[in-house]
Amino acid sequence: MNAPTALIAEDEPLLAQALQAELSSAWPELRIVACVGDRFGAVEHALALRPDVLFFDIRMPGQSGLEAAAQLADDWPQGTPFPALVFVTAYDRYALQAFEAQAADYVLKPVQPARLRKTVARLRQVLATRPAGDGALEAALGQLRHLLAAGNAAPTPAPLKLIQAASGNSIRMVPLDEVLYFEAADKYVRVVTAGHEYLIRTPLKELLPQLDPQVFWQVHRGTVVRVAAIDGVTRDAAGKLQLALRGRPERLAVSRLYAHLFKAM
Repeated sequence: MNAPTALIAEDEPLLAQALQAELSSAWPELRIVACVGDRFGAVEHALALRPDVLFFDIRMPGQSGLEAAAQLADDWPQGTPFPALVFVTAYDRYALQAFEAQAADYVLKPVQPARLRKTVARLRQVLATRPAGDGALEAALGQLRHLLAAGNAAPTPAPLKLIQAASGNSIRMVPLDEVLYFEAADKYVRVVTAGHEYLIRTPLKELLPQLDPQVFWQVHRGTVVRVAAIDGVTRDAAGKLQLALRGRPERLAVSRLYAHLFKAM
């Protein structure tokens, strides 16, 4: 059996070095194939190197470790075992969420040798019993759904009724009932109706808690769709789901994380 491999995604170099040092002691045969400091590098290197274990910092520049793991799961090649996930965090709240959702494990900062040895023991067991094919990926997707939902839990704000969108030198008041979908685009969010498109600066993360989850579904990390506007769902040649909307010509991609919403497919 080949030596197990791991990738560390941690934006604080000293903490990354400390984790590497402790891992070399607790798990000598583990080979660290990369250590990166941002989510783009984490996803890119993980796809290229396909490690057995991922140590993802919860807080990384530009995106949380959970969101990076979700992106990786969406891009992961079918038939390849998905890595065991370990979340590195200084925040007990996130660590408890990871544990309760049965993620592979968590490591609290600063790294405690005794706690890390328990993590290593659990990882050995996970890798020894990891299901073949896409079983590990499906398990990871279920874990990530629970973790993202727990991480977004917060007091519910007042429901959104109108979208204030800039249109030239004026502000357009767009009734929420007219919106077919929202789509993240760089620093903006596109607000799309049957006949118009608008740009707003409010992040999608801030919009989501104000939307009725029975009316709007998140179908991708950057797309939220009005359920009643969905005309049909198809699979492309690569097996990915795509939505057709009433009144719009484009097709919207559905990520693996949200494919369970369309079980009949």
